[in-house]
Amino acid sequence: MHEAPSGPLPYYEDMGPGTGALPPRAWTGVSDARRVNLGGAWRFRLSATADGSDESFARPGFDASRWDVLPVPSHWPLQGHGQDHDYGRPAYTDVRYPFPIDPPRVPTENPTGDHLRGFDLPGDWPGGAAVLRFDGVDSCARVWLNGEELGTFKGSRLPVEFEVGEVLRPRGNVLAVRVHQWSSGSYLEDQDMWWLPGIFRDVTLIERPEGAVTDFFVHCDYDHLTGNGSLRVDCDPQGTVTVPELGLDIATGETAVVPVEPWSAEVPRLYDAELATEGERVPLRIGFRTVRVEDGVLKVNGRRVLFRGVNRHEFDPDHGRAVDLETMRRDLLLMKRHNVNAVRTSHYPPHPAFLDLCDELGMWVVDECDLETHGFSEVDWRRNPVDDERWTPALLDRAARMVERDKNHPAVVMWSLGNECGTGRGLSAMADWIRRRDPARPIHYEGDQSCADVDVYSRMYANHEESETIGRRAEPPLLDAESDQRRRAMPFILCEYAHAMGNGPGGLSEYQRIFETYERCQGGFVWEWIDHGLRRRTADGGAYFAYGGDFGEELHDGNFVCDGLVFPDRTPSPGLVEYKKVVQPVGFAADLARGLLNVTNRHDFADVSGLAFHWAYEVEGELAAEGRLEVPALAPGASAEVALPRAPRTAADGEACWTVRAVLAEDTAWAPSGHEVAWAQFEVARPAVPAGPLPGAPHAPRRVEGGLIMLGPGMFDAADGTLRYLDGAVVDGPRLDVWRAPIDNDRGADWYPEGQLERRWREAGLDRMRHRIDEVAPGQDALTVTTRVAPAASDLGLRTVYRWTAAGDRLALDVEVTPEGPWTLPLPRLGIRLGLCPTLDTVEWYGGGPGEAYPDTREASRLGRHRSTVDGLQTPYVRPQENGARADVRWAELRRADGSGLRVTGAPPFWFTARPWSTEELAAAEHTNELKRGDLIWVHLDHGLHGVGSGACGPEALPEFRLAAAPAAFSFTFGTLRAGHPAGPRPPF
Repeated sequence: MHEAPSGPLPYYEDMGPGTGALPPRAWTGVSDARRVNLGGAWRFRLSATADGSDESFARPGFDASRWDVLPVPSHWPLQGHGQDHDYGRPAYTDVRYPFPIDPPRVPTENPTGDHLRGFDLPGDWPGGAAVLRFDGVDSCARVWLNGEELGTFKGSRLPVEFEVGEVLRPRGNVLAVRVHQWSSGSYLEDQDMWWLPGIFRDVTLIERPEGAVTDFFVHCDYDHLTGNGSLRVDCDPQGTVTVPELGLDIATGETAVVPVEPWSAEVPRLYDAELATEGERVPLRIGFRTVRVEDGVLKVNGRRVLFRGVNRHEFDPDHGRAVDLETMRRDLLLMKRHNVNAVRTSHYPPHPAFLDLCDELGMWVVDECDLETHGFSEVDWRRNPVDDERWTPALLDRAARMVERDKNHPAVVMWSLGNECGTGRGLSAMADWIRRRDPARPIHYEGDQSCADVDVYSRMYANHEESETIGRRAEPPLLDAESDQRRRAMPFILCEYAHAMGNGPGGLSEYQRIFETYERCQGGFVWEWIDHGLRRRTADGGAYFAYGGDFGEELHDGNFVCDGLVFPDRTPSPGLVEYKKVVQPVGFAADLARGLLNVTNRHDFADVSGLAFHWAYEVEGELAAEGRLEVPALAPGASAEVALPRAPRTAADGEACWTVRAVLAEDTAWAPSGHEVAWAQFEVARPAVPAGPLPGAPHAPRRVEGGLIMLGPGMFDAADGTLRYLDGAVVDGPRLDVWRAPIDNDRGADWYPEGQLERRWREAGLDRMRHRIDEVAPGQDALTVTTRVAPAASDLGLRTVYRWTAAGDRLALDVEVTPEGPWTLPLPRLGIRLGLCPTLDTVEWYGGGPGEAYPDTREASRLGRHRSTVDGLQTPYVRPQENGARADVRWAELRRADGSGLRVTGAPPFWFTARPWSTEELAAAEHTNELKRGDLIWVHLDHGLHGVGSGACGPEALPEFRLAAAPAAFSFTFGTLRAGHPAGPRPPF
């Protein structure tokens, strides 16, 4: 047993939410009440402990001129590095608390920042009541104004207000804030993110004139059967509400029913309104919508919704969780442009302005409370605050501050109690309070699979098979029959799935098919939106993104903080591009034999009248013809068959492909006209043409001086049969390659040993394969090299036969691979690797692109002709790993600046990768700045690749995407390109 401390606890360790604050209320970004933004330059002093004996800095007249200057909003550990002062370091843990688990106590080593800000009131400030508002302070604060203590508070990502009217002066006001990094509140905020203390959101002084709005609640439902909206605004004190567009001028508390256009994430219809009381006018933006769970389905405005969602932490690579309005808007524009329609605010309420933008641009929001106690899982959930009634007031305070602040946003369609807190009475108390206060929104919480307190069945990382079983409402029953019946009748949501860490996530298409097949499965939220890499500068002026462990943390969880669909600088990753394609809201299917295209509208609310449809017909990647398709204004869920135009050229002219696209017909609030929303491709079938001998007279291999064998343009080492020169240029290889620089999903999770592919691959020796030359046999028309590729300490092997032929200026390679031994593991890759001259820096290929693809992430790979530099082929994952493969490549060219270079074709189509560093160098690097261009361009021509899955915190690659060790045969043809030879269409080899 842990004994309770003797004597009262200091305020930062007591279990309560704080003292002195006003009751929480609805947030208004603007009104006609005067406001003073107190952000900017503050005086700052950092202490190593929370010793509260020295409060002299808060007294009038204190001289802080020798203190440092710190910007607010900010986190102090992100300020001052490399300067004369050091404010500590960021620290990252996923689950584990970075302090002893002894609630509510925290260590004496408790960094504490004292902040001072002087300010004068505007000349027209009328005096009277006013509130001082803090929108976010991590993790506990004590506040004084002009020497008068206002109170204390916890709840880092929630607002708090203090009445200050009687303390204000016209001039010379001094605001003093003491902020502690650790407090009892830290036990409630273990949210898989950087531990970053500071005043990181706005600080605002707001006038409260006589008769000003104390609080208000906008109730605006929509009846989808009648098309009417009902509006009632509860307000303290009483006032009036006007909605000019609807002709409404009603008293608060009065209900009006009028025909309206409803709000949805797809059609975010808002009505401008004004709430007026005796002392204040508040502009409102009203969206009419109703959220209900009916018949086991979550519905908005009477229609089932499908969440194509992301989890979003607030993050900026330079400023942490101090995120400005423009960055919030940028996030939402990126989401909308990539067909994301929903955000779970993991794992705390966002800056309130973000929800304004969600209302405006259209986004379903699951608003999550500032609550997670995941670290108690390390001690079997002993003393978990959510199951200790002494903590319940703090939990209820957090629920109230979230709900009261955000209750008027139409975008918010569910309240979430928090994340990964286990179970307990405190959660039930929160749910009960929320239901009484706002019965119009369902409640979400994932951590209790009995679903005792919630309205939806939510899970994390359920694999495809389990998700499909749940979709059929056939999941294993709960022990309690009544609870089982209740849960089985609930809609199912994956609040986290498809963990987007590094290269991946794979398997998105297969999840989406489940969501679209089973009514109960209403989508999910990819974990997560952004990599939380913190930007660091190198001595030479370069930069890279840091992760856990890079700041000397004694406990950390490495790059697990980098698991987003966008990189830290908000560049979309290949995973986001793939997600956009998978969840696109228009579906296409083609019957080319009949010349018909089937178009399906997968929107939940919008028709397709805002889209324009286009077609293109390409032959061998070259545009032959294009035009516009006439598609009717399909209602949500409707389909239509549309006639394709007659193909302008036949498939006999070369490989042909139809591409159809849906683009915005006009500018919208989130993208310009012409922005592509959805697309599909359909390859025209043509008879397979067997690969014949190379054109021209065949060459016979012959020995020459220097221990070499010449075969056409190739020179081979006579001892081991390795190609050394191609048309006079040095070549390293090629030879069989089965290894890849492990991706995060190969590393897997500690709690899932079977999923740790990297460990199993290394134990099997796939990272250290040896090549034994069994025979180098020049023949009459071919050079045959027989090898065995195998790891040490194992009887596994790959019998590999290379057969080289040549004709004219071309060199062909046929590879046959036969596994030997009891192979059970999949291979990382199967193909050949060769090193080429580093001046071959420009790449053109015909195949999938323009971005990378892997077997289970290839939906967004578009067949065509693509160009890039070798550097442009690289994907800069925060922790370097396998990346950059292009799928279904028919041919590829690598060129120098003068046009000379190498051309390679493959049969069957192959995976193409080119890098300025080797696999070994890629695997050894921990950060992107460690990768340096070498003396070779390393080219991978792969017959097969293992899928990527999302095994860093989710399912492995599905069986159909695992690369089994099986007999394989594949071929490549190499030819040189002369200087000055123009790029462009040429017949294939």
